[in-house]
Amino acid sequence: MAARRISGGVGVAVLAVLLAGCGSGGAEAKDEIAVDTSDTTCKVATTKLTAGVQTFRIKSSASKITEFEVLRPDGRIVSERENIGPGTTVTFTVDLTAGSYQAACIPGMVGKGIRTPLTVAGGGKTQKRDPKLDKAVDAYRTYVNLQVDDSVATTKKFVAAVKAGDVAKAKKLYAPSRYGWESIEPVAESFGDIDPKVDLREADLEDGQEWTGWHVIEKALWKDGTTKGMSAVGDQLLADLATLKKKVGNVEITPTSMGNGAKELLDEVATGKVTGEEEAFSHTDLVDFEANVVGAKKAYTLLRPVVADRDAKLAGTLDKEFASVLGSLEKYRRGEGFVSYDTVGDADRKVLSDKVNALAEPLSKLAATVAR
Repeated sequence: MAARRISGGVGVAVLAVLLAGCGSGGAEAKDEIAVDTSDTTCKVATTKLTAGVQTFRIKSSASKITEFEVLRPDGRIVSERENIGPGTTVTFTVDLTAGSYQAACIPGMVGKGIRTPLTVAGGGKTQKRDPKLDKAVDAYRTYVNLQVDDSVATTKKFVAAVKAGDVAKAKKLYAPSRYGWESIEPVAESFGDIDPKVDLREADLEDGQEWTGWHVIEKALWKDGTTKGMSAVGDQLLADLATLKKKVGNVEITPTSMGNGAKELLDEVATGKVTGEEEAFSHTDLVDFEANVVGAKKAYTLLRPVVADRDAKLAGTLDKEFASVLGSLEKYRRGEGFVSYDTVGDADRKVLSDKVNALAEPLSKLAATVAR
């Protein structure tokens, strides 16, 4: 679930991650589309675009962390940039086919935000895409489907344990049931109606909003020590994941959405996992942490042949920093999982946060590199 707030001991380091990849605030480069967003406005300089790669330069004067999305009219998210800090400027690259879209600025990253219609026309310069990128997209689509299948299968076992009243077994299956979801979360979130049903945290509930999904059961298991009343929640979770499975086969995937998604996964680590806010009751945050990074690395690895051709230095840096982040988790590994995150002190959390920060800046360049 996209994190909505930053708090606690590693806040400064987390903020550094959110600033990674931000522009200096100067004039936009030629052909970049300026977007000015505040708490009440979302001004897009150009709303009639040409099919192909487009780069938005988003300047935020909002008082809250803001999200920028490009959506289809039916609400499907084509690509998004989360966690745009107040007073910062970021660039966001996306590959658009001809058709109707909406641009959305979402102050506080809650709700539908302020939307502006976009029209993308064909007829621009046609540039043949590197076959290696087509291969990467096809392979990533296969990976996404496999990860959804894994989450569905493991969640069925998890819900069966919940229905059987087996608290110990349900606890053991809780984090593994989420691993596949966490590894492809930006793709899953592109169907905006599913994410809040399955992955909403209690701290992010809005007034009058029904709370469903994994974290409801998490609270029952770890805080209340029971599965009582959770059967219906489990059934709904399985139904929502089944809907995801049906939809995900037709999801729009491009090289730039893979690059943006990798960065979004790292933002998930920075704003939810490192802070310990994601798994408030189970403290299984390090499992989610690993899944997010592994998912980001998968997208990068598939794009790497093109990245290496176009920017060998960037490829080398990303190789090094991915290895560093994943290596930093090993001291916490216990069997098939990790230590409870509430046993990881502030100093060690800061080390993890610094590792994530070191990866965030070069990873923010991935989408633009494959879009060249």
